[in-house]
Amino acid sequence: MPVTKKKKRKLAIGDDEVIVLDNVCKSYESGAPALNGVSLRIKRGEFVFIIGGSGSGKSTLIKLLLRELVPTSGSINVLGYDLTRIRHGRIPQFRRKLGIVFQDFRLLPDRNVYENVAFAQRIVQRPRREIRKNVPAILSQVGLAGKYKSKIKRLSGGEQQRVAIARALINRPDILLADEPTGNLDPKNSEEIMALLQKVNEAGTTVLVVTHNGEIVNKMKKRVVALNKGVIISDEEEGEYVNAD
Repeated sequence: MPVTKKKKRKLAIGDDEVIVLDNVCKSYESGAPALNGVSLRIKRGEFVFIIGGSGSGKSTLIKLLLRELVPTSGSINVLGYDLTRIRHGRIPQFRRKLGIVFQDFRLLPDRNVYENVAFAQRIVQRPRREIRKNVPAILSQVGLAGKYKSKIKRLSGGEQQRVAIARALINRPDILLADEPTGNLDPKNSEEIMALLQKVNEAGTTVLVVTHNGEIVNKMKKRVVALNKGVIISDEEEGEYVNAD
């Protein structure tokens, strides 16, 4: 009898789903799995916390969603892009649909607030007249209207994170990924940054926040996905922080 190839099962994606992971595994050279059989579906407009201790797989998950890593097995679809099969040349186009905020801000220290935010528009070759209109508008949205000429090093940690959020939002992303956005902030600034992300979400952007700040998670009552040793151990609407260390 002739040998027939087994067809790969097509990943079913709902019309309102913007992130779909199906049985995703990621192992590094050591052989230990960073993620082990993770399946996750996130709908457009959701606000989701991803929590877990050190080594739980949070950072690997974010890198997979950004297509910085490729899964060892399983399927990942983000905004209609099959990240296991996407051509290398289309990755920049895909990433333009995402906004990314990091714990360490990753701002350009030699440029002022305006230039840091405008940089994201120049990368996607927005016309100069649009940049002059869009940057003040987004700075006003994040509460930095009067700081556009300020040097980055003269800003507080909370203000620097607001600049990072403005830069992430300037190109109107469908999804905002925030990796420990309050990790370097005091409680007051942390609360203000999370209130800002809440407003971003209410305006229609899907928001994923990786955090270990249990106080914020418990206060905001959003969907909470908990990872432990590469496995999802809970996924709760209006969830609370789970200490799985």
